[in-house]
Amino acid sequence: MKAENFLPDDYRPAEDEPFMNDRQLEYFRRKLVAWRTELLEQSAETLEGLAESARSVPDIADRASEETDRALELRTRDRQRKLVSKIEAALRRIDNGEYGYCEVTGEPISLRRLDARPIATMTLEAQERHERRERVHRDD
Repeated sequence: MKAENFLPDDYRPAEDEPFMNDRQLEYFRRKLVAWRTELLEQSAETLEGLAESARSVPDIADRASEETDRALELRTRDRQRKLVSKIEAALRRIDNGEYGYCEVTGEPISLRRLDARPIATMTLEAQERHERRERVHRDD
C-alpha cells in the first residue's frame, strides 16, 4: 500500500512516530509539490503581466515607475526560480532516502523546522554555524 493512499488530510508529523516514515515522507512530498505548483502558477502570472505591460508609455515618470515595477517583478521571478530548484532538490532527497537529515552532521532535522521550511538541508544548529562562518568570511 502506497503512503498516498493512507495519509489522512489532517495528518501532521509527530515526534512520537518513527522519523521519516512513509507517512512523514508523503506529507512533506505533498507539501513540496503544492508549494512548487503555487510558485509555478505565480511565475506564469508574472510573465503574462510583464508581457501585457510591455507597452510604450509616453510620460517619463510613468515609464520610470513601470520599469521599477518590472525590475522588481523580474527579481521576484528569479527568487522563485531558485526556490523551485531547491524544492525539486528536496523532492529528489525524498526519493533518495536522504530527506530530513542534515547534510553536514547527518543528524535528523527537527520536524518543526521541516514543517516551517521543508527545503531545509541542515539542522538549526548547523545552519547557525554556517551563517556565522559566512558572516566572518564576508567581513574579510
